[in-house]
Amino acid sequence: MSGDYVPVGRLDDIPPLGGRCVKTPRGPVGVFRTEDDRVFAVDNRCPHRGGPLSEGIVHGAFVTCPLHNAVISLETGELAGPDVGRVATIPVRVVDGEIQIAIPAEIPRDPVPGAPAAALPKTAARRVAPKESV
Repeated sequence: MSGDYVPVGRLDDIPPLGGRCVKTPRGPVGVFRTEDDRVFAVDNRCPHRGGPLSEGIVHGAFVTCPLHNAVISLETGELAGPDVGRVATIPVRVVDGEIQIAIPAEIPRDPVPGAPAAALPKTAARRVAPKESV
């Protein structure tokens, strides 16, 4: 996959064990930060029912889907346990505290079986917005 890296926010925008959704030309991407400051990016839809993974619980290098508790490896995109399936992983890097994700030159279709394939905008990724304190 060839493409460019685009900035989506700062490492400090995502708390340890947190996730954020970033809108990209390929669709929503979940960006996650582990307790030890590793950063991962995956398609933001659980392959089982399309749940928003960025709203799930991060533990180790895994995220648990908020809809039905499927556990997904942030390293490989594979579902753990008896569940079968995977989400696409997206190359990510942190440069001077800035999170950057790779946007492929060719945008793939929606990988979730049975889900409608939506037209994807040809715009740059939107930056991660820090959550406001309550």
